[in-house]
Amino acid sequence: MGRGERGDLSDAEWERLRPFLPVSNGRCGRWRDHRQVIDGILHRVRTGVQWRDLPKRFGPWKTVYERHRLWSADGTWERLLQQVQAAADAAGEIDWDVSVDSTIVRAHQHAAGARTDPPPAPGASKGGEARTPGRDTVAEPGRPAGGGGERGEGLGRSRGGFTSKIHLSADGRCRPLSLIVTAGQRADCTQFIPVLEKIRVPRLGAGRPRKKPDSVAADKGYSNSPCREYLRRRGIRHTIPEKTDSRAARLRKGSRGGRPPGFDEERYKKRNTVERAFNRLKNSRAVATRYDKRGYVFFGTVAVAAVVIWLRS
Repeated sequence: MGRGERGDLSDAEWERLRPFLPVSNGRCGRWRDHRQVIDGILHRVRTGVQWRDLPKRFGPWKTVYERHRLWSADGTWERLLQQVQAAADAAGEIDWDVSVDSTIVRAHQHAAGARTDPPPAPGASKGGEARTPGRDTVAEPGRPAGGGGERGEGLGRSRGGFTSKIHLSADGRCRPLSLIVTAGQRADCTQFIPVLEKIRVPRLGAGRPRKKPDSVAADKGYSNSPCREYLRRRGIRHTIPEKTDSRAARLRKGSRGGRPPGFDEERYKKRNTVERAFNRLKNSRAVATRYDKRGYVFFGTVAVAAVVIWLRS
């Protein structure tokens, strides 16, 4: 297979991922070359092509799909994302002024009709045999959600129709730090704390993973007491504009209404970094439109796009 095709991993990018990829345990046969399969996954994520229509240079389409499905279920893609983030953090390349927001993703009709049985438990193959986990298991995801119809697969009905929603925290250089996928009608503020709790950048040497940003910016959708109290409890500086009705209610109470929340206009201008991060994610057609039936597989698709952003930024 020739190298250098559009969208394929470069030699430098491959070397950054190779040390953290799962290895075969030798009992289930040899795996097809990881690099060839990953290039096939990247091609599908970038173009949104159906798995069956993958070019033959990537090998059997079912092998590529099963590798993506397995790594989405066992958290491999999320671990790879954390490892490339760890390398960037060690080099001092992460801007920890974080912004949080969400975006709607229109679901294609092919995303409907998922089976109602739960997805495979991490570490199990189709036949129930254990598979070798990743080399560096930083994230320890539990059994992926799903198997409960549309809601269980992160699909819902909103103004955009049949949709999913990606909740995201991004660093100051427009790169995703943490991701959550929900049904399209879920309110943004309900995922504010979970998406910040998912920030987990490992240290390359000794030490605990970094979980705390320097500051957080978000729009009025996150302007409520639970969000502000969470940030104050963790000692995180934040810039969130006050809602008009909240301000009016506070003023009606007079001195009992308390002081207005602090608001840094200059810091808030940098919140566009999260919007630009969404634009970069949606350059991948399989992210801009959801084709995956299973919620955990779509999350893996978004994580793949995020890994590429970090590798090529």
